[in-house]
Amino acid sequence: MTENLVSVVYLGAAILFILSLGGLANPETARRGNVYGIVGMTLAVLATVFGPRVTVAGIPWIVAAMTVGGAVGLYAAKVVKMTQMPELVALMHSLVGLAACLVGFASYIDTSIIYTGAEKTIHELEIYIGIYIGAVTFSGSVIAFGKLSGKVTSKPVLLPARHVLNGIAALLVIAFGVVFVQAESLSAGMFALVVMTVIGLLFGIHMVMAIGGADMPVVVSMLNSYSGWAAAATGFMLGNDLLIVTGALVGSSGAILSYIMCRAMNRHFLSVIAGGFGTGDGAKVGAGGTAPAGEVVAISAQETAELLRQAKNVVIVPGYGMAVAQAQHTVFEITQRLREQGVNVRFGIHPVAGRMPGHMNVLLAEAKVPYDIVLEMDEINPDFPDTDVAMVIGANDIVNPSAQDDPASPIAGMPVLEVWKAKTSIVMKRSMASGYAGVDNPLFYRENNRMLFGDAKKMLDEVLAALKG
Repeated sequence: MTENLVSVVYLGAAILFILSLGGLANPETARRGNVYGIVGMTLAVLATVFGPRVTVAGIPWIVAAMTVGGAVGLYAAKVVKMTQMPELVALMHSLVGLAACLVGFASYIDTSIIYTGAEKTIHELEIYIGIYIGAVTFSGSVIAFGKLSGKVTSKPVLLPARHVLNGIAALLVIAFGVVFVQAESLSAGMFALVVMTVIGLLFGIHMVMAIGGADMPVVVSMLNSYSGWAAAATGFMLGNDLLIVTGALVGSSGAILSYIMCRAMNRHFLSVIAGGFGTGDGAKVGAGGTAPAGEVVAISAQETAELLRQAKNVVIVPGYGMAVAQAQHTVFEITQRLREQGVNVRFGIHPVAGRMPGHMNVLLAEAKVPYDIVLEMDEINPDFPDTDVAMVIGANDIVNPSAQDDPASPIAGMPVLEVWKAKTSIVMKRSMASGYAGVDNPLFYRENNRMLFGDAKKMLDEVLAALKG
């Protein structure tokens, strides 16, 4: 395959990737978007493998690597549960960062192409920046994986003078960058690269460890952006136009999504990076430092079914608890049953519900919930005053009224689903523990609120049985 033909195929693949992103922006076209992405990546891989830069002797190695990687990916797709998707995404981001680091070191020690003058300086800067972004992405994603999977505490770990440490690290990276560019020997340049890589790895760990559990959806999106820029940097190192375009698409879209997530949480991006929000680990912290007042009124599954049966308008708000219990299919059956009886059932989705952007939308789509009854927060909030029953399944922070009522609350100003404005709200939880942000919820003590305690799947099965009975 000639260089010109490879460029044409790369152009077609880039167009397919853009179409894929456009398709993924809407649930109804997401499947088509996935197909575009698969076809584009297939073309890109084939053009690369059979292009002029790969020798015949190298093809078996590439095929072997693709076989192993494909087998791991297929295994992960088969065994990973939907609740584990956020940590899987974080782990995949770490691999992109690791790849950028390895490619950077390989490009530096590669002597097949000799660069001189300004071209040499530009190439070395590409290597240096690419390895640094890759190192931060790799270590940060590994820590994010640990936080999301519960292997690392979700509490923000804040070192004394952490901002000073970050500033010193940035100055050291710049200083060693100068040393690297001016290095006259391979060993001197490699020393600077290794030191910078260690600093990048430590910075990635420090940055994500300082971020609390409540900000993890933003972190996942942010790391997605980092992985894109790492891929783009790798493209510059290899002189691969498609990798540059693809990395830029991922990096920019991830940055935009991070901005949207921050707006949905009333957070500034820099404050997320600075960390310190959320107490994590389920610590019971009252809004403004005091516990909410009032009494909790429990309700049974049978009473819940009766309220739903008598309602005309029902809004269901899913959260991470629904994902953990794998209760989305039962939720769909309840929705079907109620709609057959003439009840108007809709879903309210908060932008940061779950552990990553779109988590709840994916779960509901998997359970075949119609797209037209799944509404975003801004669409559903005005309708809560006319709602008979608002049913919250395993959500906490995204329905916390202290975000609006208590200026001293850690989540003050965060846009939330106003379920307390419904005639009756029912919150399904295992216990009275606080949410992922570690902030107690006054909703539980409101007069019009009822608590349905227990495993979401078990309780919903009982509600469904009562509705059928």
